[in-house]
Amino acid sequence: MLKREKSDSSSNNSERIMAKESSDQEFLEYLIKALVDHPEDVKIDRKVDEMGVLLSLKVNPEDMGQIIGKAGSTARAIRSLVRIVGLKNHARVNLKIEEPEGGRPTRERRVPSGEGEGLEDLKL
Repeated sequence: MLKREKSDSSSNNSERIMAKESSDQEFLEYLIKALVDHPEDVKIDRKVDEMGVLLSLKVNPEDMGQIIGKAGSTARAIRSLVRIVGLKNHARVNLKIEEPEGGRPTRERRVPSGEGEGLEDLKL
């Protein structure tokens, strides 16, 4: 009877380890789906290598602003929370937020007419 208890406890330990391995991914998925307007478009890939765990996040392009936040504050907070979950499970976890296909359109910087001419007068 004692041997049976030990085998049950060892199988429970392996189940707990397997559960811990993806708890960071499940936590991130729960958190992101609560923030975005299109939770069905949330996709998270998990890769483990010698550097630790890399979670890659893809969301609907319309939701990128909600994930990044003002001046990146929301993204920083999400990364901090994911790292804390990783530390609890003795793993180094990083988050990569993938830009949507096509990316963000870049703005061209224009020099208003007349600004470049004033600099010549200042030269000595």
